Amino acid sequence: MTTTAARTTTVADTRGISRLAAAIVLPIGPAAVAVLRFVLPYDTVDDAKTMAAKVIAEPGRGSAVLWFGFLAVLTLVPAAFAAGKLTRRRAPKLTIVALALLIPGYLALGWLIGEDQLLWSGAHAGLDAGSITRIAEAAHPTTAIAGVFFVLGHVLGTILLGVALWRSQVIARWAAVAVIVSQPIHFVAAVIVPNHTLDLVGWGLQAVGFAAVGWAILQLRNDEWDLPALP
Repeated sequence: MTTTAARTTTVADTRGISRLAAAIVLPIGPAAVAVLRFVLPYDTVDDAKTMAAKVIAEPGRGSAVLWFGFLAVLTLVPAAFAAGKLTRRRAPKLTIVALALLIPGYLALGWLIGEDQLLWSGAHAGLDAGSITRIAEAAHPTTAIAGVFFVLGHVLGTILLGVALWRSQVIARWAAVAVIVSQPIHFVAAVIVPNHTLDLVGWGLQAVGFAAVGWAILQLRNDEWDLPALP
């Protein structure tokens, strides 16, 4: 008679690590953009010639924009997914629409940072403002499309995500309000009345709201956050 012994396979539970990673990542992207918008050497409404001249005059700030932009591109999409994971059970429809706007919008940011890369590289290479301007004005049409995706996606998407956070009651109401008002403030500061300090406040409010989302994720039990891994 042959006896077969059942084998038990132990699978490492990484849900605690993923919750910690989500909590850390959540505020980084908005905080990076907040600083980026504050140190930006030009105003969003400036034309290409003015932008080029200002980056040539302050290349250090242009370089800082690229570093913070790179950090934002790496962290904003994971942050949106993490926040959506927290709200999707109690506000599923709002979460789906919010992420459908936010994810393409955040992904388009990497395309837009290319313009700042061009401006800084031209200045670093010693090109004059006129040469840099001609290159910037000859940008591929996808740059304009990326701009539409980013503006509509991150403004409307963040508002809807903030409403989802409010309705799902997963964070304090003040933190949900901070997320809701953050991008309207940014839009005013970037487009209507250019003001870098106010822009810092707008994105900073989103960073604070997302930090609250991260704290709420840390308070969850592993089973509330995700299903365990299968052996």
